[in-house]
Amino acid sequence: MHCRHFDNTFNLGIRIISSISTPYNITNVSGDKRMQSRPFRILGVQQIAIGGTDRTRMRALWVDMLGLPVTGNFVSERENVDEDICAIGEGPFKVEVDLMQPIDPDKKPAVHATPLNHVGLWVDDLPKAVEWLTAHGVRFAPGGIRQGAAGYDIAFLHPKASVEFPIAGEGVLIELVQAPREVIAALG
Repeated sequence: MHCRHFDNTFNLGIRIISSISTPYNITNVSGDKRMQSRPFRILGVQQIAIGGTDRTRMRALWVDMLGLPVTGNFVSERENVDEDICAIGEGPFKVEVDLMQPIDPDKKPAVHATPLNHVGLWVDDLPKAVEWLTAHGVRFAPGGIRQGAAGYDIAFLHPKASVEFPIAGEGVLIELVQAPREVIAALG
C-alpha cells in the first residue's frame, strides 16, 4: 500500500512537470542526440556553500555540533567573502562545506542573501564544459574561468536565464569545479 501511494505520487509529479510550459524554445534533453555527445562529465558534488551574516552562528552548528573540521579560510575583497572551509569525507570523496560571511553586507556579491549560496560540482574538463554549455544556451555568471577558494579552476552558471541564454540554474547558483586527476580517477 505504501509503495503504491509513492508510485502514484511520483507519476503524478511527472505529469505535472511535463505539462509546464516555458517561454523559451528548450529542446527535450532526453531525446536530443546532441546532449548524448557532450564532451565532459559531471563527476559528483565538490562543495555546498552556505551564507549568513554571522559565521560564528554557522560554526556553532557545522563545526561544534556536527563535528566538521575547519580545513582552511578564504578571504576575497573582490568576491566580498570571508569563509571557513570545512570538510566531510577525505581524499577524492571529500565534500567542502563553505561557511560564507560577507566582508560588507551592503556590497555585492551578497554571499549571505541566499542561505544556500551555491552548489559546486566536479567536472572532468571545465574548459570544454563551459564552451559546450555556452554554445547550447546555458548562461554563465560574469568572471569566466578563474581560480576558486580551494585552488581549483571554477566557473559559475548564472541562477537566472536571459533572452540570449535561456538555460540557467533556475534560482540556484551552480559552480563547476575542475576536478583534479585523483578525483577523476576515483569518480570517473
